[in-house]
Amino acid sequence: MNVDDMILISIDDHVVEPHDMFARHVPQKYMDEAPRVIFDEKGIEQWYYQGKVTGTSGLNAVVTWPPEEWAYDPAGYAEMRPGVYDVNERVRDMNRNGVLASMCFPTFTGFSARHLNQYQDPVTLIMVSAYNDWHIDEWAGAHPDRFIPLALLPTWNVEGMVKEIHRVAKKGARAVTMPELPHLEKLPSYHDIDYWGPVFQALVENDMVMCLHIGSGFGVLRLAKDAPIDNLMVLATQISVIAAQDLLFEPAMRAFPTLKFAFSEGGVGWIPFFLDRADRHYLNQKWLNNDFGDRLPSEVFRDRVLACYVTDKTAIKNRHDVGMNNIAWECDYPHSDCFWPDAPEKVLAEFTAAGATDAEIDQITWQNSAKFFNWDPFTLKTKDEARVGALRAQATDVDTTVRPRAEWKKMYEAKKKAEADLAIAAAKG
Repeated sequence: MNVDDMILISIDDHVVEPHDMFARHVPQKYMDEAPRVIFDEKGIEQWYYQGKVTGTSGLNAVVTWPPEEWAYDPAGYAEMRPGVYDVNERVRDMNRNGVLASMCFPTFTGFSARHLNQYQDPVTLIMVSAYNDWHIDEWAGAHPDRFIPLALLPTWNVEGMVKEIHRVAKKGARAVTMPELPHLEKLPSYHDIDYWGPVFQALVENDMVMCLHIGSGFGVLRLAKDAPIDNLMVLATQISVIAAQDLLFEPAMRAFPTLKFAFSEGGVGWIPFFLDRADRHYLNQKWLNNDFGDRLPSEVFRDRVLACYVTDKTAIKNRHDVGMNNIAWECDYPHSDCFWPDAPEKVLAEFTAAGATDAEIDQITWQNSAKFFNWDPFTLKTKDEARVGALRAQATDVDTTVRPRAEWKKMYEAKKKAEADLAIAAAKG
């Protein structure tokens, strides 16, 4: 396949939410209680909710920074590439990277809204819904042919979750993001079907996918106190295995035979070993009385799961052992793992080294995602207009220069000054 002929859907990217995102979606009487961006005592922009710092934007926004400046410390909006938080600039960056469509996970709320949901009160129900309205109506809605809408849930309130699932489904959301291991958030585990059953049923009724993004389950890794951050970042993908086990051997997958699960940013290389282990355990340990009917655990898993990867050379070589229907590609823009602006070249190189056919490439780079999330990528574009070459032709002026954080800040401040000067001139006539 020629790189210009590829079609790329990234099923895991991220948005750093603009600071005014709640302004148009929170009822006026609750506006003073909405999350907001405030400069702290050190002059750093931070999201605050109910008087406390909520989330951070360190490694979440490093695209086009020099790697030696990547850090875990918060970043201000002025230091970020505009495509991180501005939807129109994001689409330009997607065009430059040849990416047709994207599913964007949240930042300041936590990947499953944990930073909001720690406050279990009626105001938080309003804020979760307001976030979803912003994401669906403004972020995804600004370019409906480029984004697959994703929603948050108030995970501590079953009635609220069910109501929100039905509401956002009518607005066009194709998936919800939920905790990998809810017991770490002092919620019932996914083994508790009495708690989660109504939520699972609502997802089934609306043909929505349950996404489990790595990160919310970090607490399950009881690492040494003096372990470097490398340990957490390398081992984070293994949390997907633990979450998969919880869902596969307990009621979620068996009691709801059409419920779909997406393991986001967890890679795919773990799948063959996990399924071999699960099948061997099921067949060998009959005394545990697990009942998958006339099927194996691996068969149930393969019918219900999509997992994504940024780069996974060995797994792509073993793609048929992973499961051709179970693999999807992701870019992970604007995180430190992402490939930008050369994702097509990097992705195609792995497929070429693995001897993949054009049909296999298409299946992994866009067809599996479009089918799994029931999202038609060609409603406003023809297939030819959706290809890497056609998208890049619209983005020849996109600057790909790697710049220090300080330089991005200078450019941001200069732009704001120019806009202010124009406004003053216009006011004077």
